[in-house]
Amino acid sequence: MKPKSKILIIAGSDSSGGAGLQADIKTVTSLGSYALTAITAVTIQNTTGVKSVIPISPVDLKNQIIYSAKDIRPDAIKIGMLHSKNVIKKVLESLKILNIKKVILDPVMIAKGGAKLIDEDAIRILKKELIKKVYLITPNIPEAEVLTGIKINNKEDMILAAYELLNCGAKNVLIKGGHLKSKKVIDIFLNKTDFKIFVSPRHKTRNTHGTGCTLSSAITTFFSCGKNIKKACDLGIKYVNSAILTNPNYGKGNGPINHLNSMKLNKIFK
Repeated sequence: MKPKSKILIIAGSDSSGGAGLQADIKTVTSLGSYALTAITAVTIQNTTGVKSVIPISPVDLKNQIIYSAKDIRPDAIKIGMLHSKNVIKKVLESLKILNIKKVILDPVMIAKGGAKLIDEDAIRILKKELIKKVYLITPNIPEAEVLTGIKINNKEDMILAAYELLNCGAKNVLIKGGHLKSKKVIDIFLNKTDFKIFVSPRHKTRNTHGTGCTLSSAITTFFSCGKNIKKACDLGIKYVNSAILTNPNYGKGNGPINHLNSMKLNKIFK
């Protein structure tokens, strides 16, 4: 099968294979596209938590992005873990050079096990500058709370936070509601002209490591293949739900989901 599009992934590596760059590559490949990568950091982790984070120099990160993309120009870019202000600055410089419109930002801040993956200076520049340069931002509830200063306890708070992110310059927002204690999982999509609440079943499992990375990469892939951004979010959410439901039950902690889940690839893009 020939790849349907090319995706550049800018993200941190996860040695356990369930999240980060590894989850991104698996997702993009499983959905029929080609993945290029630029590594922001190497993490030493497993399903029980993060042991350490080894940053890649910002200059080397920029060189990865530009050198790869000038040879194989991506149709879209997915951005994940950006751990420092200088890393974000180099990503901003790279985006300006490449001038690619389809850019999805997953503002990774806290690992599933609770480890913080970004510093305060990085959060400030992400909110002030990077949000305005991407097409969609996909924070989970803790990340949305950090970015907006709004405490999120329910669906109405999610909507309020989504509007606040629009006020910060975001073009499209998808706030992921998996952290809410509710019977169903609610995700909120919002832009200046459209609004959608996605409702999904909640699966009782500890194996949800990498769901955020996987979702943003799935959305990027569908979007790069011609779906509009709301439909790409819908299809991405369905893909992740199926991946959670069919998880392989690996590891002693928060295990990975199943990127090779049962969705029919030949039907996805019709």
